[in-house]
Amino acid sequence: MGIAEKFRNLPKDKRLLVLVTALGTVGLLLIMLSAVVPEKKSTDSEEHNRVTENINSENYRAETEKRLENFLESIDGAGDVRVYLTVATDERFIYATEGKKSTAENKTEEERKYVMIGGGSEKSALVETVQPPAITGAVVACSGYDSPSVQEQIYKAVSTALGIPTGKVYVTKLKQ
Repeated sequence: MGIAEKFRNLPKDKRLLVLVTALGTVGLLLIMLSAVVPEKKSTDSEEHNRVTENINSENYRAETEKRLENFLESIDGAGDVRVYLTVATDERFIYATEGKKSTAENKTEEERKYVMIGGGSEKSALVETVQPPAITGAVVACSGYDSPSVQEQIYKAVSTALGIPTGKVYVTKLKQ
């Protein structure tokens, strides 16, 4: 007996009619229940929260100082090295945008909107990139300060590693 025949005989078979009605009712109840039960947070929201965790500028500064000290100590003749960095800002969030551009009669209009993720009251802007805190200066104290060639190597290494001009780097002798 095929499915088409069962549907034709449906009004004649009371048990099958009751079963189909009961299954339909259960399905509708499940759909209504899903609208009432709160949703679990989406993985997009979890990732967004992970990305937007605050990068503490103090932690960033201390970690960068330690890494730079370790690197500068590997310069021949530098000896013991201590580094102090100045940080201008906390990290910056760059949010994703979308937009459209229209041109009419020598006039160009551009409309930009932030890309939002989440739903309902959980909406937030999509973070595209997070820029680390800006380092604005460096002080380096090293035991090998007496050598002009070591001084020059340290100035150049710090300037290159941090992406700041040598005028914002100060090198001095480390107290013994």
